[in-house]
Amino acid sequence: MAISAIEIDPRVADVVVTDTVLEVRLRDGRTIATPLSWFPRLAAAAPLARARWETSAAGLGIHWPLIDEDLSVEGLLRSRSN
Repeated sequence: MAISAIEIDPRVADVVVTDTVLEVRLRDGRTIATPLSWFPRLAAAAPLARARWETSAAGLGIHWPLIDEDLSVEGLLRSRSN
């Protein structure tokens, strides 16, 4: 019986912010979805500002330069915003 090893890669692949949800897709295929209301600064920002994000911390974080907001993948996985 062969066992396939799953390659874990928690770096950010994509981010989608709607009016109600922050969705972060990781390179290994996982998706983290949280209510946008957990992040008041993001929730209050204009949709165009929320759409402009970049990775930080070697892909383990997300930075929104127009909002000056930063989130970590580790914090999202632990249901925390930092």
